[in-house]
Amino acid sequence: MTFWKPHALAKPHADQLDLRIGDRVLSTTDLHGVPSGTEGKVILANGFNWQRYRVLFTNGVEMGDLDQRNIEPTGRTAKRLEKAAKRA
Repeated sequence: MTFWKPHALAKPHADQLDLRIGDRVLSTTDLHGVPSGTEGKVILANGFNWQRYRVLFTNGVEMGDLDQRNIEPTGRTAKRLEKAAKRA
């Protein structure tokens, strides 16, 4: 599987998720072929004004253009983001 390095200027705004390639997420809504609550892994993070992610879900569906409206961090990813929010 190909992994892409995010552009150095691709930084999320305060109200956006700050995910990295390899982070674990859950779908929060029913998506085409992906029921709500399905786990997945971020395989691409991109965007300048709108930070969005391509996720490979455990049911085999790969979907792009996902953001905080569709996914939420889980596991270690959620803990890392909670720590970062407390520091800010």
